[in-house]
Amino acid sequence: MPLVTADMENAFAAFGLRGTPGTEEFWAAVGTPVSAPAEDGGWATLFLWRGPEASVGFESWSEPVPLRRWGDTDCWYAAVRMPARLRVTYQFLVDGTAYADPFNPVGAGGDRSVAATPDAPAQPHWPAMGADAVLPVPLTRVRWNSGRLGGRRTVRVHPAGGGGPVVLLLDGDDWLYLHPAMTAFDSAVASGGMPPVTLVFLPSKDRAAEFGCRPELWEGIRDELLPLVADTGVPADLDRLVVAGQSLGGLSAMYAALEFPGLVSRVACQSASFWWTPDAMDLADPLGGPAGGTIAARLRERPDLSGLRIAFDVGEHETRMLPHCEPVETLTEQAGATVRVSRSASDHDRAGWRHALLRDVAWALG
Repeated sequence: MPLVTADMENAFAAFGLRGTPGTEEFWAAVGTPVSAPAEDGGWATLFLWRGPEASVGFESWSEPVPLRRWGDTDCWYAAVRMPARLRVTYQFLVDGTAYADPFNPVGAGGDRSVAATPDAPAQPHWPAMGADAVLPVPLTRVRWNSGRLGGRRTVRVHPAGGGGPVVLLLDGDDWLYLHPAMTAFDSAVASGGMPPVTLVFLPSKDRAAEFGCRPELWEGIRDELLPLVADTGVPADLDRLVVAGQSLGGLSAMYAALEFPGLVSRVACQSASFWWTPDAMDLADPLGGPAGGTIAARLRERPDLSGLRIAFDVGEHETRMLPHCEPVETLTEQAGATVRVSRSASDHDRAGWRHALLRDVAWALG
């Protein structure tokens, strides 16, 4: 539960900061966020902002936390109580505008930063790139004008290590412009952590419509997009396709494994929205429906999933997601699939999914 410390006298020193808050000497030494052990377990994490009044907003883990001002200086701060093992995306909110943390070298796009408690596992292969960094973009692109879905979108294609099995990244623009997946996959391949692969970054236009349990997206991928990828000249083994999806994207990936087994037999699925039913989005509480939603109901029909290899990962702090994900994990294995289950040190947050993405794609390829 987030907590703003009421009395911060001498508290900055407890976080290893020196100098008088608000002075140039103080700001020159700042590197935040920084954590210290909390008395009753977990961590107190200090966030600092230089400028006008602000709050710190988190991707999913917490409501925004207001910052307190140090005297009449331009120093605003909050010591936020965090549980053990948490990695989270955050931003500073000033009059409705979001800013990345200028004192944090780990960014996620132009207006977000990433914080991690000291006990959160490392994320090898993901470089620390500031909010002002320009992430690399694959040179090869496909203009997909879809008859199935309508509209036109640009799909980027990157042969990591020279190319190989296709890894279809749903919500591809997030992995291009917020988190440097191209660089991370290149590093993982170069280190021997996975074989060469061909990344296909698929952007979404209407996530709620495209990623629901409907066939149009996967018919379009099968009949329209993958032939375009084959025509690029980039080495791409279309017979070994891995689909990686998060949240609604994870739901869609699992739906494809059930309904398009000839196309999708390897899946890396993080924090999938298995609460989904056709009317869930219209409810006051979308997660309040039957455990596992439509996917669990379909799995209870006992489909033969013996050809499926699927990795499930959920953030260990996603307390409302776990009751929906756990029955799907169990039913999928009972249907004959080869299943891997893990929990990440995160809430419903792409910053926590990054390591699972690389690890589980490599596992899915066997």
